[in-house]
Amino acid sequence: MPFREKTAWVMTLILTGAGIYYFQKVASLSGALGETAPPVMAFLIGYVVLVVLTSIVGNIALAMMSPGEAEAPADEREKMILDKAGHWSGYVMAVGVISALLNYAVFQDGHMLFHAAFGSLMASQIAEYLIQIVLYRRGV
Repeated sequence: MPFREKTAWVMTLILTGAGIYYFQKVASLSGALGETAPPVMAFLIGYVVLVVLTSIVGNIALAMMSPGEAEAPADEREKMILDKAGHWSGYVMAVGVISALLNYAVFQDGHMLFHAAFGSLMASQIAEYLIQIVLYRRGV
């Protein structure tokens, strides 16, 4: 398995776990309030810190297991995979943000708009890594 595919697996797990953590916090706070919770800086900072720290640890661990691969530049196939994955994940973000905006137009809930747009960013990044994995598996 190529190093960048391993990185994609690790990042998919990290981002999915962090997204679940964030939205569980938002859901529990929203339940307590009886309405959509406003964006809370502590949750946002917690999410970012969780993602950054676990990403650093995960990528260091991967690099220690295969240092030669970690330092190798991307070959032509890998560049194509990264480009395609980035392109397609942009559609995920666009659909999510447009859905968030339509939801806002109907329900006028600015807090939901924020969380939906933030979730779209999360989903887009997760989709990018998942698409990379699929393309590596297909041998593109």
